[in-house]
Amino acid sequence: MALPVAFFAVFFAYPVAAIVARGLHVDGTWRFGRLADVLAQPDIRHVLWFTTWQALASTALTLLVALPGAYVFARLDFPGKDVLRAVVTVPFVLPTVVVGTAFLALVGRGGLLDDLWGLRLDTTVWAILLAHVFFNYAVVVRTVGGLWAQLDPRQEEAARMLGASRLAAWRRVTLPALGPAVAAAALMVFLFTFTSFGVVQILGGPTFSTLEVEIYRQTSEIFDLSTAAVLTLLQFAAVGAILVLHAWTVRRRESALRLVDASLTARRPRGAAQWALLGAVLATVAVLLVLPLAVLVQRSVDAPRFAYYRALAHDDGGTFLVAPIDAIGNSLRYAAVATVIAVLIGSLAAAALARRDAGRLVRAFDALLMLPLGVSAVTVGFGFLITLDRPPLDLRGSWILVPLAQALVGAPFVVRTMLPVLRAVDERLREAAAVLGASPWRVWREVDLPIVRRALLVAAGFAFAVSLGEFGATVFIARPDNPTLPVAVARLLGRPGDLNYGQAMALSTILMVVCAVALLVLERLRTDRTGEF
Repeated sequence: MALPVAFFAVFFAYPVAAIVARGLHVDGTWRFGRLADVLAQPDIRHVLWFTTWQALASTALTLLVALPGAYVFARLDFPGKDVLRAVVTVPFVLPTVVVGTAFLALVGRGGLLDDLWGLRLDTTVWAILLAHVFFNYAVVVRTVGGLWAQLDPRQEEAARMLGASRLAAWRRVTLPALGPAVAAAALMVFLFTFTSFGVVQILGGPTFSTLEVEIYRQTSEIFDLSTAAVLTLLQFAAVGAILVLHAWTVRRRESALRLVDASLTARRPRGAAQWALLGAVLATVAVLLVLPLAVLVQRSVDAPRFAYYRALAHDDGGTFLVAPIDAIGNSLRYAAVATVIAVLIGSLAAAALARRDAGRLVRAFDALLMLPLGVSAVTVGFGFLITLDRPPLDLRGSWILVPLAQALVGAPFVVRTMLPVLRAVDERLREAAAVLGASPWRVWREVDLPIVRRALLVAAGFAFAVSLGEFGATVFIARPDNPTLPVAVARLLGRPGDLNYGQAMALSTILMVVCAVALLVLERLRTDRTGEF
């Protein structure tokens, strides 16, 4: 446990605390009154209002659109269901920069709607909300649908036999059982949209800004660390509250329900209503999830002889110090190193948390592991620059900074994937091996590893996909001569001209394909078939 604690203390807590302290400790005094000063600024209040409003609207819209999909995946059995489940999950593992670029290709300048009807939504809040639904659709479908598939349908059937209508039986029996899962999914969607960066950065323009985007602007453009520190503290408090609520809902779901095998609850669609619902869900997936990605691919080849892809091999002397195509190799190398770090740290943390004699402090560390997913990645990235610049951790000029930042985001996924499997290992197997003289390392190698091998591969895959698309921290610390794919896409979109726009679409398509392949491999390796993450 010492190594994971040290890793998060040095590379997460220390940089975040340092940048907050630098912002609030001015001229030798602590300026806690700065909080009131910042909140008194009209533009900051607008940012706080928009951040909260768009997160609530995105969450409500995602639940409205995705809950029918959760029912379809949970209760209906139809050809191609596993393939459709993978298609639904692809948007979730895509980098936010790719999501923003895909919707820019759909609703932005020269996009599909602009070409067909002269309609542009890239400067309206609707583009942001739809992009957030696109990104978080799978969170609701797989979290709620995973539990729904394991609820015993005979309970609802018994209520109908006692005279309840179909709607009344669902409202009084199924809905209360699904409540914790719906709440958990809603909280995760709210968390992801509340801290949204890449999507809002690309689609929001100068009009719309979330807390995360404003922290980036205050840090990198205005150089007002004091305001950035206050905003970081506000976001940290909000994320902490969301994670506490999420942990509570998860505990309710785990302790209050008796579940059945999910393979026994799905049936072929019966009746016009179920067939109509299946058709509506398929249409939603096609229009909301597949169409933006298809338009992204189409825009990337919308030039003679793949001109945008061929242009990636040439340095234009302005946007990059190297050819944009070099970002592919950089991203793969960084993600591979980050995956090794995340798997090592996450596996050790999961092993410690899975022990039955784990104390309260160890269990509290489980909640702290989720903080990097919600705390401003911009703050972490800038914190790296101002803290890791002197011995013994003088890493500011080293390439390792990027994998370290990516591993911070990947490690929680490793823990969440490994922990349930490790907790399921019968402790008596370990005890028997120890009694026969096996060392702790041999016990792990011959008892635990064969059981958790598949979960370890899934964890590594998720860490790789997440690391590949990390943008918030990497945009600060990636060197100009070694950009990652998300950073390269953002730079190209920030420059005028059809060639830069087309190259951004081409790089986004490449990144999308890599993430989609990783996801399809994970689907084949998944350790359960309930549909949950």
